[in-house]
Amino acid sequence: MWYIKTMSQLAISVKNLTKAYGSLKAVDDISLEVSEGDFIAFLGPNGAGKTTTIHSITGLSNFQSGSIKVFGLDVVQDYRKTRALIGLCPQEFNLDPFFNIENLLVYQAGYFGVSKANAITRARELLDYFRLTDKKNQDFRKLSGGMKRRLLLCRALMHDPKILMLDEPTAGTDIELKYMVWNFLTDLNKKGKTIFLTTHYMEEAERLAKTIAIIDHGKIIHCGDKNLLIQDQSLEKKYLELTRRDNESL
Repeated sequence: MWYIKTMSQLAISVKNLTKAYGSLKAVDDISLEVSEGDFIAFLGPNGAGKTTTIHSITGLSNFQSGSIKVFGLDVVQDYRKTRALIGLCPQEFNLDPFFNIENLLVYQAGYFGVSKANAITRARELLDYFRLTDKKNQDFRKLSGGMKRRLLLCRALMHDPKILMLDEPTAGTDIELKYMVWNFLTDLNKKGKTIFLTTHYMEEAERLAKTIAIIDHGKIIHCGDKNLLIQDQSLEKKYLELTRRDNESL
């Protein structure tokens, strides 16, 4: 098992998780522990098992064996309680087209027992921060891709969850939006929010995360402190050398 050792309470505990789609094991007997207040970057190539792991933790996907606990609560037996502790920002733009974006956020908060008055206040604060206030009466289909990414993040935060799970939140976004999201997430983590991030951007992982976990072919192959990983001299360095032949144009 991979342990992220701190003195904090465990936010997420995954033990011997296996999830298969037919004969394909998307996640193969993985174990992982994440302490409260950590910022973990969960890395791996496409198809490695990152999204499947997130879906298993958040209850969006059933799994064949193993157990997952969120702040000590089982995600299967205590689904409603554990789901309320997590805010999920998925890859897909799975937003309701029948509401304008402010009402969409207010409606989302209602799932978690947030009063309408508090939800409206919260929605307007988030929309203002992410520069979406002037779009609050539009439906999401009229937003640009970057605006939709911002809206997904707003939605994930509407009930002020203890854990924020982000599945490639800056994919396809411009530099300005990346830095806005990075600054926002850094501030959230400093305030104690536990953040679980998947990304293909190494700069993003290096800048934001405290802990790096790497999954490949459904197996976790590394997990530990980011700075120790960067300093690890045992990591193999690979180079690609190109040699130009005489009279051959580039």
